Amino acid sequence: MMKLIHKRQYLAACFIVVLSIAGLVAYRTRGVQASPRPDASAAPSTTQKDQIDLAVTVYNSNVALVRDVRQISLPSGNFSLKFEDVAASINPQTVHFRSLSEPTKLAVVEQNYEYDLLDPAKLLQKYVGREVTLVRGEEENNSTKWVETKALLLSDNNGPVWKIGDEIVTGMPTDHYRFPDLPENLYSKPTLVWMLENGGPKSQRVEASYLTNNMNWNADYVLTVTRDEKSADLDGWVTLANNSGTAYKNAKLQLVVGEVHRVSPAPMAKARVTDALMETGAAAQQFEQENFSEYHLYSLARRTSIEDKESKQISLLNATGVTVEKLLLVTGQPYYYRNAQSIGNPIHQPVQVNYRFKNEDKSGLGMPLPAGTVRVYQSDSRGGIQLVGEDNINHTPKDESVTIHVGDAFDIVCERKETDFKKISNNVYEFEYEITLRNHKESDVTVEVREPIGGDWEVEKSNYKSEKLDSTTLGFQVPVAKNGTSTLNYRVRVKW
Repeated sequence: MMKLIHKRQYLAACFIVVLSIAGLVAYRTRGVQASPRPDASAAPSTTQKDQIDLAVTVYNSNVALVRDVRQISLPSGNFSLKFEDVAASINPQTVHFRSLSEPTKLAVVEQNYEYDLLDPAKLLQKYVGREVTLVRGEEENNSTKWVETKALLLSDNNGPVWKIGDEIVTGMPTDHYRFPDLPENLYSKPTLVWMLENGGPKSQRVEASYLTNNMNWNADYVLTVTRDEKSADLDGWVTLANNSGTAYKNAKLQLVVGEVHRVSPAPMAKARVTDALMETGAAAQQFEQENFSEYHLYSLARRTSIEDKESKQISLLNATGVTVEKLLLVTGQPYYYRNAQSIGNPIHQPVQVNYRFKNEDKSGLGMPLPAGTVRVYQSDSRGGIQLVGEDNINHTPKDESVTIHVGDAFDIVCERKETDFKKISNNVYEFEYEITLRNHKESDVTVEVREPIGGDWEVEKSNYKSEKLDSTTLGFQVPVAKNGTSTLNYRVRVKW
């Protein structure tokens, strides 16, 4: 009997110990239990109205760097933050978020880019398995009666499949749908969502920076040449195209000039312009230029707003009295030894018209010129200006020359023909050419003739002074009197 009592006391004691251990474990576990993930639907959000500073740096490779600073109110602990009014063309891998006021007390645990944007088709797909109100109009007594039907959306593959009561219905004519609420995973506009841990104050100044595509800029120039073609005025414009999917209000604008290397760059997107603004203002310099790494950085001295799907032009430079030089140029046929002339007939070649000026301080220039399009105008006899041609230029540092090809001369005619060919030995040949220039203008001109020559060559004879421009080019300066004709004859010996 005593043994039985001791055994029962022993079992009771063991049971009490087990309960105590279980309680201790439960108590300790409560202290280290993982916090649940914050509910994104109840997350605080920030919009453009919280913005206190905005800077946009645009590259001429269809990309821009955006730095968006906002003053926002944050709860303590772990929570999700919706950061709205960002570019639709954002590159999510480049997003960086930080607190400017308390950088060590606000940590980013996770970040997401929500781009599943709201539209009727996606909204319907998100409601598969849920109830929707179908609304259709019925004509009754010369009026429309709106009939509502509750239906369960079973599927939305190639058209919705409904369950109404105990029946499965497809192809039901419906004027519109009514949804009770907006699904959590659909957004009305692109949104960045961060899971944050805040150990600092409630009010903080934060910055989000990211790269976005579909934002580009290029330079456009207007060169107005005087009647005597000795000087010109040069106006430069920055043309900025924004198709990134958002507007940038009251932003600091900077432009980077140069070819920045990028890994797997996005293809250039053609700007889709729906609005155009011309910011002329005063002739004062609007951009401040500085050297930046191996590039040049242009900073607009004031703030500006850039609307979405807008093309904006901002004055870059104004220079008057720039010294220009007119160049008339004839370039020989590329396949020098494959003469394409007809039997007994010379070859007609265009006389190119070019203007050249130097990007130097004394001309009112001297700042690096970004690549772009130069449109050339000239004054007519009645005081108006007319377009005479346009050309693209590359990035041009200061103190370098710019040459613009505007077209071909109308009143200057060039004809060339091969007048002699002789084989001297197995690999030595002689060629003789005649180039005739006729000037129908009322002024004297000088035409530069450039002839391509291959192999090991030397000039045997020439009736005008020749110059070896490089190892494959022979040059001549040929004056032609007004209403006159000049003929260039030269002979070369070539060894292959």
